[in-house]
Amino acid sequence: MGRTSTDTKQKLIETATDLIWSESYNAVSVDDICKKAGVKKGSFYHFFPSKAHLALETMDSCMQDTKAHYDDIFSSTRPPLERFTRMVGYVIEQQKEISAQLGHVCGCPFATLGSELAAQEAGIGKKITEICAKKTAYYQSALRDLIADGLIDSDVNVVVKANEIFAFIIGQLIMARINNDLGFMEDNLERALFDLIGVSKPAQQQLKLTA
Repeated sequence: MGRTSTDTKQKLIETATDLIWSESYNAVSVDDICKKAGVKKGSFYHFFPSKAHLALETMDSCMQDTKAHYDDIFSSTRPPLERFTRMVGYVIEQQKEISAQLGHVCGCPFATLGSELAAQEAGIGKKITEICAKKTAYYQSALRDLIADGLIDSDVNVVVKANEIFAFIIGQLIMARINNDLGFMEDNLERALFDLIGVSKPAQQQLKLTA
């Protein structure tokens, strides 16, 4: 009984994640989610008081998955430039997989939800702020190690730079969704990110040679 209950809740979260990524929060109704998940509406409200509560759970679920990957990608055992390179590869591959599954480039679900709901649902805005803080913490650690290795200027404000990296990647994902095209990201994201970070051309070339 407990397992069935858990499975039903997880099915709703996974279905909502797909629908919100593929379309948008406002375009998806509770009825849509229940129909695709094969779950009765009464069961939905047993687990979630509202669609907004389900949206919060989907963001938690997505972030848990991201954390599992980022803990490996941003491991301190890796050279700091390699961490960013691996992160770029992960972002692009994730987008390609989801695009193949859902039929078009979906971008960032957090940005999609935030742009729709942050002003209407305080919980959504707070959750996205928490996600931003978790992701930028990885960037900050790698940036500090880049400074320690002499690969970027020592006067770089790692907090500000990490927020710039987050905003830059979100912006690229939004444009990829709008254009339904990952081409620019595949061809330019790593180079543009290193330029933003302030990594010298020789350091970038050395990374390519050792990759």
